[in-house]
Amino acid sequence: MSETEREPSFLSLAFVEGLYADYLRDPSSVPLDWRRYFEEVGGGNGTAIEPRLGPTFRPSSLFNPPGVGASNGQAKRHDVEVAALQDRVDQMIRAYRVRGHMIARLDPLRRPRPHFRELDPEFYGLTEADMERSFSTRTIQGPQSLTLRQIFDRMRNTYCRFLGVQFMHIDDPTVKSWLQERMEGTENRLELSRNEQMMILTRLTDAVIFEEFIQKKFIGAKSFSLEGAETLIPLLELAIEKAGQQGIGDVVLSMAHRGRLNVLANIMGKHPREIFREFEDAAPELHIGRGDAGTSSLRSSSLERSAGGDVKYHLGHSNDWVTSTGQTVHLTLCFNPSHLEFVNPVALGRLRAKQDREGDRARSHAMGILIHGDAAFAGEGITQETLNLSQLQAYSTGGTLHIVVNNQIGFTTPPEEGRSSTYCTDVAKMLQVPIFHVNGEDPESVAQAVRLAMDFRQKFRRDVVIDMYCYRRRGHNEGDEPSFTQPLLYREIEKRLSIRDDYLKRLLKMGGVPREEADRIGVERREQLERELAVARSEQNVRAADTLGGSWTGYFGGYERGLSEVETAVPRDRLATLLTKQTELPPGFRPHPKTAKWLEMRKEVSRGKQPVDWSAAEALAFGSLATEGFRIRLTGQDTARGTFSQRHAMLHDVEDGHAYMPLQHLDPNQAPVEICNSPLSETAVLGFEYGYSLDTPKGLVAWEAQFGDFCNVAQVIIDQFIVSGEEKWQRLSGLVLLLPHGFEGMGPEHSSARLERFLALSAEDNIQVVNLTTPAQYFHCLRRQALSMWKKPLVIMTPKSMLRHPKAVSSLKELSHGRFERVMPDSHEGGPHAKLILLCSGKVYYDLLQKRDEAGRSDVAIIRLEQLYPLAEDRMREVFKPYADGTPVRWVQEEPENMGAWRYMDNRYCATFLDRFPFSGVCRPASASPATGSASSHRLEQSQLVERAFAPPTETRTC
Repeated sequence: MSETEREPSFLSLAFVEGLYADYLRDPSSVPLDWRRYFEEVGGGNGTAIEPRLGPTFRPSSLFNPPGVGASNGQAKRHDVEVAALQDRVDQMIRAYRVRGHMIARLDPLRRPRPHFRELDPEFYGLTEADMERSFSTRTIQGPQSLTLRQIFDRMRNTYCRFLGVQFMHIDDPTVKSWLQERMEGTENRLELSRNEQMMILTRLTDAVIFEEFIQKKFIGAKSFSLEGAETLIPLLELAIEKAGQQGIGDVVLSMAHRGRLNVLANIMGKHPREIFREFEDAAPELHIGRGDAGTSSLRSSSLERSAGGDVKYHLGHSNDWVTSTGQTVHLTLCFNPSHLEFVNPVALGRLRAKQDREGDRARSHAMGILIHGDAAFAGEGITQETLNLSQLQAYSTGGTLHIVVNNQIGFTTPPEEGRSSTYCTDVAKMLQVPIFHVNGEDPESVAQAVRLAMDFRQKFRRDVVIDMYCYRRRGHNEGDEPSFTQPLLYREIEKRLSIRDDYLKRLLKMGGVPREEADRIGVERREQLERELAVARSEQNVRAADTLGGSWTGYFGGYERGLSEVETAVPRDRLATLLTKQTELPPGFRPHPKTAKWLEMRKEVSRGKQPVDWSAAEALAFGSLATEGFRIRLTGQDTARGTFSQRHAMLHDVEDGHAYMPLQHLDPNQAPVEICNSPLSETAVLGFEYGYSLDTPKGLVAWEAQFGDFCNVAQVIIDQFIVSGEEKWQRLSGLVLLLPHGFEGMGPEHSSARLERFLALSAEDNIQVVNLTTPAQYFHCLRRQALSMWKKPLVIMTPKSMLRHPKAVSSLKELSHGRFERVMPDSHEGGPHAKLILLCSGKVYYDLLQKRDEAGRSDVAIIRLEQLYPLAEDRMREVFKPYADGTPVRWVQEEPENMGAWRYMDNRYCATFLDRFPFSGVCRPASASPATGSASSHRLEQSQLVERAFAPPTETRTC
């Protein structure tokens, strides 16, 4: 029996029409069985059955040629007619899965949506006469067959009511089938119990009354209200409750300022009195920074220092949520600047750190919820960068729930002026995940979207998006007038009931909720807020000091003055053992020949026969810390090998390509070591690592730029988080930035890590900035960063040519003795009798050293300032003590005069250094670009720079 006779309903009309077209062109080109068939039903000899085949083709008219009786041919014609109709029904079903969301009633303002002919049965040649015919539903969850009318209604109900879904872009048929079954089996509707309805009504009431209370009690104050989008509150509760049921004990959330106060009060459990107190702003003395001239107050875990702080709708909070079924879920809402989406990777970094700290390698006990605005989700590139991290091994967190609060407007910008895509979420189609578009005024559809999203995330460990359509009742802020630019939109908004009143109206109509009970909820909430306001305004209401607890117990920030240096030396025998262990490979591992030679050199270093270079010092710092229990995490572009082929942390077998990291195999009880290549991203990756550092006090968390210049792409993360996070939010970080820096003729974009920007951002001991000259200094600096209980971000200007400079080496003794030196004195014997003192930092030291040796200038001392911030003036005075008053001191740098550290140093010391020495600068002329693109010009400039450094005072360019 042929396939056609056995299963006629599985025929594809497109396949039959294609064969028939071939038959018309050349009957001999189709198989014999099909040629006979077409001859039988069409009159033979290649005669056309019908001049036009297409969407309006009706098989009943096609397969009734004259002269053909009730024969086997007639049965075949009937089979093909059924198959053709079934194929058209299947096409219609697929069209609803692909485009049904385009006509769903998503907009609470009920503005018209476009019409798509592909969703009309007539488009497929299906008429009213076909509506009661039965068709196979093999692709639909449920009965084996349904009438066309039932199929049509099911598709409309599933995809075109208040919940529209984009999922047909997903390639994996298993995922698509799972979604289809879950949605079509219930027609995408979740019937809520009375208790669930009351929960939603209560949470909507909480949200609405909170906003009304703020507007009445704090007239004109900015709060960036949630009005028009209050369904976010029950949505979050539904998600958190579901998370608890799924065994999730930690949820990290992030959001911008819109609705944050409401979320803080009604989800995060922040006392309204604290929020009201922030509105009152009655203690200005609490928020005045003291600057670098302030007093030094060393603390243990308390952050008592006066801080500039941040506005109330940027603040974070943590609390425990106990679900209705008794599970405890710890909630963390990340602080956030006004840069909207930039908090996304920070939140995910924190989440990943929590998972790693708890050993949750399955990523199943903690999850992230990122709340976005529609204009920002579409408009800011950080969205794409963050989405791209979701399935990468070094950054995955088990799937994130993205919630878009879709106000359908930016500040004053409507969607048609703010994006080129149909939906604000179209960028998320880059992932193989569903996007649920839902009307925020239909809580049952919102509940269904949450259930589907949370179940999808749990099953497939992927991100998922809920795009909740709503509106913004007020302007961008409470003092804004939105009708200046959107008069028609806000005319419609003014007519709308609150979401709470609209939902209550529906519940009352269904008879499930008494009006008295609903009113009582509102009265209780208003009375509670009045009591909280009274407490906020009372003299007894004193804000408790922020303290660091949990994993941060014992660590502190604030000013560094008076702190002693950490002991960072490691016994020589242990260093040799650690380095040897890193040269040992598994049996049968076949390294690259050049790598094998490199490993042999490492063995020579461990035996003391070769000096320690930069890479070996770093490996020893990582290895020693890991075996002492400190987690190591280093990411960046091409970091595993190293941009300059210097690190080789991950080795690759040349025969089969499998990888091996020696640093992970030093000791059975060592802490984890992750050295991973990042995607070609700076902003999201640096944000992720900053977030990771916020939850990893006992560790060394570092990000390495491919070239230091590239950190400018992540300037928002640097400015808004890294350098100001402690001041604004009282949160500490020990993040390390490794930024290759040095002028070597490689052009404007591969020379400068913009040292001047970090120095300009330095105040109140907020960060540490170093520019090192020896591997030993690098070793001690990294270990100091991990071992110190005083936590600050660390910016290291790392070398390029110095990685292999014959003089930029150290001995194992220098690593096994001493500590990090912030200022390195001159080692020249005649130094104290010098007639000229050159003060420098970083690579230029070796150029100056070479010139002094070549010129025999024993009257010149060269002193290295290894740590530029915080400046160790006591140590500098000690180093400069042997030199006679009045000896000229010249700051020498490779960078142009308006870059590097010169203006920072000049601003601090002016014409007299340490109140004893005439002070001037030697540098390249001020420039708009960091460096020349000509290698020969660079060499000329560098030689002239060095000559000027040693020139008599009358020839020195001073500033």
